[in-house]
Amino acid sequence: MKNSAKIVCLVLALVMCLSLCACGSKNKGAITVATSPDFPPFENLEGGKIVGIEVDIVNKIGEKLGKEIKYEQMDFDSVLAGIQAGKFDMAMSGITVTEERQKNANFTSPYFMASQAIVVTKDSPITCKADLEGKSVSVQTGTTAEEYCMDNGYDVKAFTANNDACLALTTGKVDAWVVDNEVAVAFVEDQADLVVLSEAMTQEPYAFAFKKGNDELTKAVNDALVELIKDGTVEKIFDSYGVPYVAPVL
Repeated sequence: MKNSAKIVCLVLALVMCLSLCACGSKNKGAITVATSPDFPPFENLEGGKIVGIEVDIVNKIGEKLGKEIKYEQMDFDSVLAGIQAGKFDMAMSGITVTEERQKNANFTSPYFMASQAIVVTKDSPITCKADLEGKSVSVQTGTTAEEYCMDNGYDVKAFTANNDACLALTTGKVDAWVVDNEVAVAFVEDQADLVVLSEAMTQEPYAFAFKKGNDELTKAVNDALVELIKDGTVEKIFDSYGVPYVAPVL
């Protein structure tokens, strides 16, 4: 009886251990997400809390994976550097997928097709992209807007935050501000003297980034993201912010 009792106890202990492991494996750890919350409506600060379209999407991904999401705030040019250095698991901040960035980071499938907008003052003689020749433009440091404008010979003045890039335009330090369209629209709503030109500077895909080689987490997040795109959740999130959703080709 003693040996039988011991065997039964061992079996029960093993079953309990396996059960606890099964329950805990999905929730083990958290995903730390690096972001620069000066990019409304994708991410910005409200009452000290990071909110926005990408926050809602990533929170939904966390729910699907059974993972806690922890956001870390920083300047945009530190976001990708942070994941490359292994300080954070994931990066979000309206990040455009480019060939150059793909050399140093993993990316999910795009979740949105964005465009770079040209913002000017209402009394500006600039009415289209061609009018920018020989003019000065403000951009945010480390963005594809900065890269594109520098590569194409514009007089570029880069700022750490979009608020400062916008201020450079409103105070007459530059002739135009180049920034992602949805961000431009959000800023212009609060700036009566600014307008967004109908002609875009560029078009580009947004995605979430990870350290190069972190394939397991990239795949897990990507699988969850694709499900959220296909079942309409991502589009509903955009709709809730009043932003027209431009779907990527999956």
